[in-house]
Amino acid sequence: MELEYGVGAAADPIERQRRRRREQLVVNTFDVIPFDIAAVQSYGLLANLARTAGRDPRLRRLDLLIAATAERHGLSLATRNAAEFRYLERVLDVIEVP
Repeated sequence: MELEYGVGAAADPIERQRRRRREQLVVNTFDVIPFDIAAVQSYGLLANLARTAGRDPRLRRLDLLIAATAERHGLSLATRNAAEFRYLERVLDVIEVP
C-alpha cells in the first residue's frame, strides 16, 4: 500500500518507472501479508495506545495499519522514525532502521 502510494507520487515518468520496478522487486522478493480481521483488531489496540500517549492516530493511520499487521503476526516493525512509535513498544518490537 505504502509502496504503491510512493510510485504514484512521482510526477516524473522516468522516476515513476524506477519506483515501479523497485516495488516489483520487493513484492517478488517478500511474502505479502494480508490485512485481515485480526489486524483490524490490532489496529484498534494500537490506535488506542496512540491516543493514550497523546497522539492523534489519524495522522499515522497508514503507519498504524502496517504496525497492526506486524503485531497481529508477531513480527517486528522496522522504521526510520522509531521515536514516533515508542508508545507501541509494550505490544510491538520497534526497530530503528538507519
